[in-house]
Amino acid sequence: MEHNKTYGGLDTFRLIAVFLVVANHTAPLETFSPEADFFLTRILARLAVPFFFMVTGQFVVARYLTDTNRNFHSVWDYIKKILLLYGFAILIYLPVGIYAGFYQKMTVLRAFKMFLFDGPFYHLWYFPALLVGLLLVCLMLRFFSFRSCMMLSAVLYLVGLFGDSYWGVTMHFPAAASVYEACFQLFSYTRNGLFFTPLFLLLGAQAGGISSQDKKRHKNILHLSGLFFSFLLMTAEGLILHHFHLQRHDSMYLALPVCSIFLYRALLKWNRKPSNRIRTISTWIYILHPAVIVMLRFLAKLSNVVKFLIANCLANYIAVCLLSFLAAGSLTVLISGLRHKSLHAPANTASATGRAWITLDRSALHSNVSVLKELLPDECVLMPVLKANAYGHGALPMAKELNQMGIYDFCVACVSEGVQLRKSGITGEILILGYTHPDQFVLLCKYHLTQTIVDYEYANELNRFGKKIRVHIAIDTGMHRLGEYAGHTEQIYKIFEMKNLIIVSAYTHLCTCDTQDPADQAFVKKQVQLFYNLIDELKCHGLPCPKTHLQSSYGLLNYPQISGNYARVGIALYGMKSSREDYCFSNIHLQPVLSLYCRIASIKELAQDEGAGYSLAFTAKRPTKIAILTIGYADGLPRELSCGVGSVLINGHRAHIVGRICMDQTMADITDIPDVNAGDIAVIIGKSGKEEITAYDLAEQTGTITNEILSRLGARLERIMV
Repeated sequence: MEHNKTYGGLDTFRLIAVFLVVANHTAPLETFSPEADFFLTRILARLAVPFFFMVTGQFVVARYLTDTNRNFHSVWDYIKKILLLYGFAILIYLPVGIYAGFYQKMTVLRAFKMFLFDGPFYHLWYFPALLVGLLLVCLMLRFFSFRSCMMLSAVLYLVGLFGDSYWGVTMHFPAAASVYEACFQLFSYTRNGLFFTPLFLLLGAQAGGISSQDKKRHKNILHLSGLFFSFLLMTAEGLILHHFHLQRHDSMYLALPVCSIFLYRALLKWNRKPSNRIRTISTWIYILHPAVIVMLRFLAKLSNVVKFLIANCLANYIAVCLLSFLAAGSLTVLISGLRHKSLHAPANTASATGRAWITLDRSALHSNVSVLKELLPDECVLMPVLKANAYGHGALPMAKELNQMGIYDFCVACVSEGVQLRKSGITGEILILGYTHPDQFVLLCKYHLTQTIVDYEYANELNRFGKKIRVHIAIDTGMHRLGEYAGHTEQIYKIFEMKNLIIVSAYTHLCTCDTQDPADQAFVKKQVQLFYNLIDELKCHGLPCPKTHLQSSYGLLNYPQISGNYARVGIALYGMKSSREDYCFSNIHLQPVLSLYCRIASIKELAQDEGAGYSLAFTAKRPTKIAILTIGYADGLPRELSCGVGSVLINGHRAHIVGRICMDQTMADITDIPDVNAGDIAVIIGKSGKEEITAYDLAEQTGTITNEILSRLGARLERIMV
């Protein structure tokens, strides 16, 4: 699933598709021309729901397919979200159905039929269809190849077709018709999760990159031409079936899958800005529009405007669309506000009473992800580095936000970091970059973690564990850290033959990619050549060629042309480079994600020549006010900033650190800063007024790099996404 794409075209078409669904339920052209309305609602609008299923196929089923172990975590997370939406929709429409008498004489069979297939209200069939279809597809993929599953789904679709648009043909075969009639006791239509959904889920997975060709090989004009001609065929098919009254229902056409494929591929190449808000609003329009239809009819009768708002189908459609959009937009804003308040309730506490904390800028993170994705070569996705608590930013909040952005490949330093992420519900592949002790191999299996093979002997240990373990092979091409030497081809061949190792990828680390020095550039070229020579030898030896990754943050920024399937981005993801010099020589715009704050616990007044702090390292040269800050070296504030080397920001002014930094407190000179009170905020990293302190400043003052400054920030600092 090419995470480097923005898919803005899909987001935009969601809104178009949902308004086509509204048209299907309001018949906007019926007043003027029944034939035109049939074309709009029973042919054109039939593209909407398959499109929705294909989106799920691309972003859920394709993810499941890329996992060799068929890890169900990501699918289950999605199912839980859909169940929550379905439950909310049921709460809305169940009272309406009871009032309308839909549920009289309810039996167990009818309840089963309603909740598992038909839905409690006419549009809610979509949710059980999605859930049943998704479970069926995952089950098939566990036992069959993708190609076989596609064929099975196509057969199921054909079976459903003769219970839907081609029902008139089935009626000529009494035995077949009786079988369908028996099935209709369990569900009202074959347009459901068994017959309709699976094919489009798999087509979406294929369009998203599974078993498909590179989309850049074909100009969009080919997809648009294919859409035009296939839609002409579907239109002719629909009109013929309608003319001869063959349709029992009219959701399934022979040409519909073909139309959907061309439409989806055209949308993938539509260069539009992605919008999470459009995705959310379109979902709520789908859920709410029947309620709006009911409400509008009630208000029209109450206001005596039935002739204008109800009898006029086009006016009714426009009103339903407008009110549904307003209701969906309002609900989106409300839920977003509540979610923000819920997620960041600790933030209010921290900003009011916390001693020291970190804020994480969500918009900066999203911007950095977009910038880095633009640099990725074809078929390459981001693999964020979350080691060292995500460089001090907080591995869990970072991973959760990245999961929300559709990023599911991560790497960490050690197994404990991976376990922590899994226990917190993070899905996708988590690669352990470092050594895991054999006593902890059981954790690799239990938490579905992927282990790096650090050398041939270690591969033997992993294999002797006796259970299947997903691995990436580290290849030493010159850094001489972890990895089997690139020249040890025989040992690497033997690793591929080890029956308990599921080899997912091979990678190396480019150790001089952080400079533009000619000698360093030559060494990068040498490493890349050594690595891909080995990959070519694996191919020649008949071994399955795994995915590859070479890029780190600097590799991607300085050598974006180097290919691979993953880019292990670390410091750059968080909006930083290792030094200010690196930042100044770059034309890549990255935004710092992290800011660090603390409180003023107390204010002290010192007389001239009076000392303060350990060893009285500070002596006042004049009457001096000092602020006692609630942060120290146990929180990651370097002791090298003591005694005037470093400073903090208070009320938009710079206050120099005085005396020695303590474990939990720090002192700052506030003599020349007005209106400073206990409880005020001091900025350690970040902005205050026109002043700013960056991690680059701290790194320069302490003679290190930003990576060290950030990754040493203490665990007791609360991380707050804002």
